[in-house]
Amino acid sequence: MFAGKIKINKHLDLSRLPAHIAIIMDGNGRWATRRGLPRNMGHKAGCENLKRIVQHIYDLGIKYATFYTFSTENWKRPKEEIDGIFSIVRDYLDEDGDSFLERGARVVVSGDYTKLPSDLVDSISRIVEKTKNCDKFTLNLAINYGGRDEILRGVNKAIESGEKLESVDDFSKLLYSSELPDPDFIIRTSGEMRISNFMLWQMAYSEFYFTKTYWPSFSEKDLQLALIDFQRRKRRYGSI
Repeated sequence: MFAGKIKINKHLDLSRLPAHIAIIMDGNGRWATRRGLPRNMGHKAGCENLKRIVQHIYDLGIKYATFYTFSTENWKRPKEEIDGIFSIVRDYLDEDGDSFLERGARVVVSGDYTKLPSDLVDSISRIVEKTKNCDKFTLNLAINYGGRDEILRGVNKAIESGEKLESVDDFSKLLYSSELPDPDFIIRTSGEMRISNFMLWQMAYSEFYFTKTYWPSFSEKDLQLALIDFQRRKRRYGSI
């Protein structure tokens, strides 16, 4: 059942949705600047939109969703902005903890979140532990995450184990996303057409979708249009 009042586009085939959708939420700061607002107001609006889009992905029946929340390169931003982002994420996790349980939604994290402020580390640890047995939906938050860093971490784990890797799947098990399927569909908002160090290993056969819409304005209808575009493609995985 759909929790909201969003009408389902007649061209969207609910039987052919991706199992795993990943989103690079870009454009929060520019969304705010264009409205004469502080950048952190854009991040707050972006978090509110994250809630809406997560709910819609859940309602559509998609099992896995990854959101690029804070990259290893984002530490270069002004401290005030970084602190604001962390505060917004912490409040989101603390305030929505019960709703995740009610929906049977598990929260997992890609990235070394132990390097974040202690109060945010505590919030993440609580929600991960609280929802670890939920199996209806998985929300993966990429926090203090970088694709190159993840691959290096996997290589070091392989070296430390001393075991020979026999296949690509063996290496995939050493990554943050080891319990998730690779993303079928990756969306980036704001008009930028680059990957920005996101899921470099996992995207080998992902389909991509770029939109000029800033993340806070990316609606449920926009998501459906993106999914319709995804369904028009033929995925060959190297075959003909």
